[in-house]
Amino acid sequence: MTSLFPGQVPYAAGKEPVPAGFTQEDVENLRQNKRMEQFMAEAMTSCPAKTVMAGGAGLALGMVFSLMTASMAYEDPLLRQHAGTAQRARDILRDTGKTMWTSGKSFGKVGAIYSSIECVIESYRGRNDLYNSVGAGFLSGGVLARASGPKAAFGGGLAFAAFSCAIDMFMRREPADED
Repeated sequence: MTSLFPGQVPYAAGKEPVPAGFTQEDVENLRQNKRMEQFMAEAMTSCPAKTVMAGGAGLALGMVFSLMTASMAYEDPLLRQHAGTAQRARDILRDTGKTMWTSGKSFGKVGAIYSSIECVIESYRGRNDLYNSVGAGFLSGGVLARASGPKAAFGGGLAFAAFSCAIDMFMRREPADED
């Protein structure tokens, strides 16, 4: 219980008088909103939340990319002349859905792996800089290419690290001064 200004009556925390124009309920709602805001800020900076968000965004992005390219990727419908128009359309839509799901899972996996590794590195180092992105890119590329052998894992790590570095440098660059 400290006084901020000379002559001010000190009040216990949470026992301050209600400002003019507000009710006690308004003050409680503001406090609850502030607590929820702090909770959300802490949750959004946690590694599990970042991993889930990156995986979900990757899934959605992969599905959208796959949908956009589906119109150019399916085989000639004239090859399916034995089926009726409705059957051909159903087959194309089914194939497009399977491709969207497959691409979405792949993008989601890449996003989740990269994001989780970067978050762990950032938490360990205690700073957010280019080295986190490069390290996460190298480890992610190695993890994703591990089934192809050590040379492929190392090459995949280098390629993903270079890509991560380029993207991070582009995203962190300072805007040019306009005179």
